Amino acid sequence: MAARTRGTWNKGTWAVGIAAAAVLALTGYAMFSGDEGPDDEQGKGGSNPSAASSASPSATYQAPEDWTEPERWAALPRGKETDSRGSEVGYPHTTEGAAAMLAAANTTSVDTDTSTVDEQLRIYHSYVSQRDQSSENAEQIELQALQTDKSLHKQMSVSASQPLPSGAYIRSSVVGYKVVKESASEVSVWLLSRVVQKNGETAKEKSSYTRVLNGAAWEGGDWKLSGAVTQRGMEAAQQESQPPMAAPGDAAFNRSGWTAIREAS
Repeated sequence: MAARTRGTWNKGTWAVGIAAAAVLALTGYAMFSGDEGPDDEQGKGGSNPSAASSASPSATYQAPEDWTEPERWAALPRGKETDSRGSEVGYPHTTEGAAAMLAAANTTSVDTDTSTVDEQLRIYHSYVSQRDQSSENAEQIELQALQTDKSLHKQMSVSASQPLPSGAYIRSSVVGYKVVKESASEVSVWLLSRVVQKNGETAKEKSSYTRVLNGAAWEGGDWKLSGAVTQRGMEAAQQESQPPMAAPGDAAFNRSGWTAIREAS
């Protein structure tokens, strides 16, 4: 089983972290977003389509101007403690606990002080199942992140050896989720994230939405990202259409079955 899991990892069936559309996935291990259909490209707030492959989260949707209250809200629990890498860990043994871990693993921030490599290795060591971890996988994560950093620096007109421009950042935060499959030991969910990017102090902030499917396994008293669970979630998700991306506050958010996320106290 472990060998199969590592094979699933190397085929790029899941992602840890999301970047802006111009950079695509932070790691290159995007799971399953698929090509966008007509429903994804339309909404009250217009559309912002961008090129994307089936192996990368894609950004297409802008927030609506008016507001429709989400029908489903969840205050996802926090982790009980913070590990040595600054990540919250120790989530409750519930579906909401699994969703909270997956949301944390897809919440990233790259700026002048924190590189893509920093974020991806943090996520890898804090949240990835031990069955999926190996020295080869860690090296591949780092190499992929280095390439993403180079692309990001080029996009922001600085050399790879320089820090990002002052005030530049890319931040991703999960704003909604939809459960695909759940049990006491495995949970898979669709995650809806908002990605914001600013290329410098005077640059205009740009935002977009992405959708990705992640799976979590209960392991060693905590939830962990699992390639095998993600694969089973992908298979289960094929029985239904992918939930269209829609910003919280858009009526389409409710029609798509998303649950909005509140800040836990």
